[in-house]
Amino acid sequence: MSKQFDVIVIGGGPGGYIAAIRAAQLGKNVACVDEWKNKVGGPALGGTCTNTGCIPSKALLQSSEHFEHAGHHFADHGISVKGLSMDSAKMVARKDAVVKQNNDGILYLFKKNKVSFFHGRASFVKAVEGGYEIKVAGAAEETLVAQHVIVATGSTARALPGAPFDETQVLSNDGALAMTAVPKKLGLIGSGVIGLEMGSVWRRLGSEVTILEGLPTFLGAVDEQIAKEAHKAFVKQGLKIELGVTVGEVKVGKKGVSVAWTNAKGEAQKLDVDKLIVSIGRVPNTVGLNPQAVGLQLDERGAIVVDGDCRTNLPGVWAVGDVVRGPMLAHKAEEEGVAVAERIAGQHGHVNFNTIPWVIYTSPEIAWVGRTEQQLKADGVAYKAGTFPFLANGRARALGDTAGMVKMLADATTDEILGVHIVGPMASELIAECVVAMEFRASSEDIARICHAHPTLSESTKEAALAVAKRTLNF
Repeated sequence: MSKQFDVIVIGGGPGGYIAAIRAAQLGKNVACVDEWKNKVGGPALGGTCTNTGCIPSKALLQSSEHFEHAGHHFADHGISVKGLSMDSAKMVARKDAVVKQNNDGILYLFKKNKVSFFHGRASFVKAVEGGYEIKVAGAAEETLVAQHVIVATGSTARALPGAPFDETQVLSNDGALAMTAVPKKLGLIGSGVIGLEMGSVWRRLGSEVTILEGLPTFLGAVDEQIAKEAHKAFVKQGLKIELGVTVGEVKVGKKGVSVAWTNAKGEAQKLDVDKLIVSIGRVPNTVGLNPQAVGLQLDERGAIVVDGDCRTNLPGVWAVGDVVRGPMLAHKAEEEGVAVAERIAGQHGHVNFNTIPWVIYTSPEIAWVGRTEQQLKADGVAYKAGTFPFLANGRARALGDTAGMVKMLADATTDEILGVHIVGPMASELIAECVVAMEFRASSEDIARICHAHPTLSESTKEAALAVAKRTLNF
């Protein structure tokens, strides 16, 4: 016998679990189905973000950063460390514990908000009177029916043609986050977020890291000035970054991986490494969803086709997050999940795609919101630019972390902020002020005239705003 709900959410990642909770808060009878399993077969809510993405990568980044500070920077503070060593297995165990805390936290939130959870894989069966029938294949098969279905099944790592993931030597983000020993030589294909973050972790712990990137420019989506500053910092740290390469045959042997590649000059090269991490993007995950059973439309990439409000071609069926168009970001999925839940409840959910922040959690961190200088030029928008280096910031000097800058772009006529780009310490936190400012369509002068506590890193944002009008006070 089927179980009846107002809303069924398929997927328990950031888009799915947030949508389920918000719908329940709005008085809906909600079920969420998710198939992620932990090491003992129990539920592991949180999707890729919690299990093999955002959360575990930040745990490893934090651990490796502590190790690097102890080995290379504590002496500057008068702190002597003798016999420094790294237990990478314990580091990974701590990462696993952090992940479990987040998994368990979502289960608690479901109970608190009276969301019914089903552990298993959900698939469409058919359209029925009053909604859709969903099958849950888990320990016990269940049949659920609801008027509204929100698909939030996320994405999976894209494999390199001819080099499938074995998660032992050729690794996706899953395998990269599970390594318990430091490889002597580590190769990465792709210099995006995952490549740079994982490369940073293992470089700090002693790996010789080489990154092969097919694009001729570094971090092509980032403002060019910021990307150049970041590239300079990463190369200084010891990351070897090759741009404009063509990757050829990948051979996996007993002792490692050999990658044939051609450099930007067209010269044949070979890279021999112990482990190879492939981070060339992600693809929408609709495996096992059975969309054809109800006629759910997918595009040529396999993504679910939605309109601006996340409605699919089927009445009552919605989709959010990585499985639809737009940036594959956890916080974008969350905002879409909230908006869809509110639309189902008759409210006016809203997502402003122009103010979604982006962050790369390397050191220095990179964060931005809005348009780059190159995009403004291409669009023919007259603008003013202001920059301020962390080298001139008192708090950054006290931290001993002065690499990078804040860059603000504003409309030449109205002074409205059009974009803010940061490379430097705590950029991931500093960008929030800029998102708020842009949501309220603030001008650079608005930020310049707001009192910022001294000494703080956020003063660099104020100074960049002052620089738009060519009147910085500390540089």
